[in-house]
Amino acid sequence: MKFSKKILVAAILSGCISTLGLADANLAKKGEKIFLTKSLGNCLACHAVNGREDITKMGPGSFGPKLTGLKYWDDKTLYDTVYDIYSARGLKISPMPAFGKAGWLDESQIKAVVAFLKTID
Repeated sequence: MKFSKKILVAAILSGCISTLGLADANLAKKGEKIFLTKSLGNCLACHAVNGREDITKMGPGSFGPKLTGLKYWDDKTLYDTVYDIYSARGLKISPMPAFGKAGWLDESQIKAVVAFLKTID
């Protein structure tokens, strides 16, 4: 009886982890769309993305830094940078807009962009 309970618990946990992975993938896809959409983030206008030749070919991506190694950054730093780069980085001047503070992107959109950024090697 104890063995079957352990198997049941393991199956439930496995299912939950799989569902979370799909949710993260869907959120990252939404973030990628925001990243590429001119009327939303339009990040593509300034940033190239490491390992993504398809994105690099779509826009100039040479004004801002090439995005690389973001999967190693913590979510809060990425969120804060997209929300308000001035406060997040202690800057007075930056060509990057404060997307959240300026009201261009809402909280859920910024979280989606962060999920996409976390996929970048």
